[in-house]
This record gives sequence, C-alpha cells and structure tokens, in this order.
Amino acid sequence: MRILVTGACGFVGSNLLRRFREAFVDATLIGLDNFCRPGSERNRAGLQALGVKVIHGDVRCASDFEALPVVDWVIDAAANPSVLAGVDGRTSSRQLVEHNLIGTVNMLEYCRARNAGFVLLSTSRVYSIPPLTKIPLATKGEQFVVDAGQGLPPGLSPAGVSESFSTEPPLSLYGVSKKASEDLALEYAFTFKVPVWINRCGVMAGAGQFGRPDQGIVAYWLHSWREQRPLKYLGFGGTGRQVRDALHPRDLADLLLKQMQSPDAECRRLGNVSGGIESAFSLAQMSAWCEQHFGHAHPVERNGADRPFDIPWLILDDAQTRKAWDWKPQISREMIFEEVAAFAQREPEWLAVSAG
Repeated sequence: MRILVTGACGFVGSNLLRRFREAFVDATLIGLDNFCRPGSERNRAGLQALGVKVIHGDVRCASDFEALPVVDWVIDAAANPSVLAGVDGRTSSRQLVEHNLIGTVNMLEYCRARNAGFVLLSTSRVYSIPPLTKIPLATKGEQFVVDAGQGLPPGLSPAGVSESFSTEPPLSLYGVSKKASEDLALEYAFTFKVPVWINRCGVMAGAGQFGRPDQGIVAYWLHSWREQRPLKYLGFGGTGRQVRDALHPRDLADLLLKQMQSPDAECRRLGNVSGGIESAFSLAQMSAWCEQHFGHAHPVERNGADRPFDIPWLILDDAQTRKAWDWKPQISREMIFEEVAAFAQREPEWLAVSAG
C-alpha cells in the first residue's frame, strides 16, 4: 500500500499517518504539508522517525504534485478547517477557496493521472445554516436537546443530522467550499472512474490539536482552563448549552483503512462520520469536567449575543456509515478529554505555540 496524506503535519493528518503505520508496517507513507499552521512543524520529526517521507508542498500549487511518486490513495486532510475562514481577518476568501477547492482539483487531477483513489475529509458544516438554527430545542440540565415533540425538518432526528438534511446555502464560505469539493470528487469518480470516498466529519478532538476555538474547541477549552486563560460562552443566552459531538482521528483512521482496502465496495460514496449522540457534550458540561479534573473553578464570561455561523446543536447521525462499514468509534468522549488534559499537563505552552 502506498498512501499520500496532504496536510500531513496537521492534527488530523499526523494522527492518520501514525495509525496507518501501525496497520501497514511495510507501507510507503508520504506526507505533504506547507507548514503554514503554527505547531505543524512539531509533528515533522515524529513522522519521519516512523518512516514517513515528509515533503514540503502546497495543495494550491499544481506543480507541487508533478514530482510526487505514484501512490494508491490520496487522503485530503489539508483544508482550512475554520467556519470563520475568509471572514475573520486571518485569511482572505480567496485563500480559503484556493486551499479547500483548488487544492481538491489538484489532488483529483493527480489521482486521475496516476490511477489513485481519493478520500476527502469533509465536514458537518456542509449542512444548511438556516434550518440548523431553527431546530426545535429544549433544555435538559446543562445542554440543549432536540425537542422531538415538535415538527422536525427532513434529515433530523434526536440521533442527529443525517445525510439527507438540507445542504442548501448559506453554509459559510468554509462549508460551501467543502460541499463544492464533495460534488467535484463525485464527478471525477463518475467521469474518470477514480475511486472516491467522502467522509463528513464531526468535531475532531484529541491530544496535540492546535489551540484555536474555531478549529479545536476541546483542546482550546481544556488548555485554557488549565492555564486559567479567559473563556467565554458566546451566543444562545450565554449559558454554554450549545452541543457538538467529538471524534478522535484514530477512530477515523480505522474507517479509512477499511475504505482503502475496499475501493469497489457496494455502498454510498458519501457518509457522515462522528462520535455520535453518545459523544455529545455542551460547553457547560466540558467546564464541569474541567473543574473536577483540574481541581479549580474558572470564571467563564457570558455573552448572549448571537454570531453568524454559530449553531446551538449539531450532532451527526452516522448510522449509515456504521452499518455499511461495520465500524464504530472506540475512543469515548471521556477518553478524549483525559488525553487532551494529559497533553496539556505535559505541554504547558501549547496554546502559545499553536494558536497563532
């Protein structure tokens, strides 16, 4: 097996490569990264020690693919993963589209020319914002829950948002760039017979995730709590009851291993992948966990003003993927929190290193 992972030294990419090395001792593993994200350089030496060939390159540049060796699969983990990308002043809208869509074009062209398969890591944020913000919710303890007694939109149940939920814009610039990448990948699969799998991922979390709230809320919250940095509950009354699910990238890697070994499997090419309802948590619940684990309280500012792109409840229903691939996450929410907290103790300066 020969595998190329783009965004190789990011949080998700580096975890995928470590798991692939465990599964395929003799595999040729190649990582491509432009090292633009603070903290990514820290993963280079560890991957090289595992025999991963790490190459400096940028998915936005078609010529960077020309000299790459032939592989069997390309895993796209190189996207800008922030729903605020292109509107937050950190990156331009053009940079976002170049990373998330033009990069997909370059990877698909590489796969077409070399008869390689393609795995796109997409996102839960391809689902339409207006119906997500209008999900009927009730309060249960310190979290929001779906109020099943009211009429629910198509594709929604108390178990989460399924693949049939609306993907009509507005999605955010980030979301629409990933949805366009999905459609493009499916067209290449049909037109050029490129094996393609598309995984719409929930919130990724684990040790070593880069510490920005728009890209790694679990890492940001736990590191900030331990360091007693300022924290805020934003929107939805400032209560911290907004809910997401959590998925460790090693669990994602185990699904990708199945997909790469079954390029012709008779199942849908696109599916949700998440920790599911059993991994769901609110910010308030995470705060309670932090107080108990770290042994100290921490004031959290409350700001009830809503912001564009924020949603109160988003859990992915990935029953289709679990059934099709006989797969389910093995790393629980509690295990993820414990792993991140242990890393925070070992790396007390991680936020300063990775949050730029």
